[in-house]
Amino acid sequence: MSNAVPARFTVLIPARLASTRLPDKPLADIAGLPMVVRVAQRVQSGLPAGARVVVAADHADILLACRTHGVEAVLTRTDHASGSDRLAQACDLLELDDAEIVVNVQGDEPLIDPSLVGAVARLLEQHPHTAMGTAAHALHDARDFHNPHVVKVVVDASGHAMYFSRAPIPCWRDGTDLPAPAALSALRHIGIYSYRAAFLRRFPLLHAAPHEQAEALEQLRALWHGYRIAVHISDTAPQGGVDTPEDLARVRAFFASSAG
Repeated sequence: MSNAVPARFTVLIPARLASTRLPDKPLADIAGLPMVVRVAQRVQSGLPAGARVVVAADHADILLACRTHGVEAVLTRTDHASGSDRLAQACDLLELDDAEIVVNVQGDEPLIDPSLVGAVARLLEQHPHTAMGTAAHALHDARDFHNPHVVKVVVDASGHAMYFSRAPIPCWRDGTDLPAPAALSALRHIGIYSYRAAFLRRFPLLHAAPHEQAEALEQLRALWHGYRIAVHISDTAPQGGVDTPEDLARVRAFFASSAG
């Protein structure tokens, strides 16, 4: 099985201007550049020459910011129900071949490890009959294991996802003497995905799964309809994204210290 990163694939970065906790988040300044530009540049820095990075924007201001700094971007509709719908439209706007591998990187991850992007893209070459790829890392903190904001995933012997949940999975049947999460092989899901463009175009047309709505986890729709999701297990936890003003301050401090 090859460990080489595909020579050609497209990274799509959905960027939506509206944000309840952090207004105009994609345009937030980080060391002199808009956040979405920082994300695109960081991803591009670690990818092979044939890989393409494109921002799927919902507002002309994001489009302008990207183009000002040499980042490719397309303007998508403002009324998409989810990021997957936005990416599906971007595939059409870019006229991507159905067989093209697409990696979805969130626009609020300016500290993402570019090697993780390549690893998730590689999953679809390693597993040609798999519809999606994603990533996870081992959990060690019991608080994270029980935290509903931390999404967990259970994988099978071939490295495919069996289920994703906000609940602590696998459940320890015998109750009070709960071992450490690591002893349970508990995995924290990392919100990065790879698809082939054909599946990404199909995905928004699939009916939502009942447990997808209960968990508020869109990837459960793929499992419910019988599609397989390969999981790359990362050795380390990724740097956190930007959801709050406190997160933004942390990331700004990181870039400030790196520049110094």
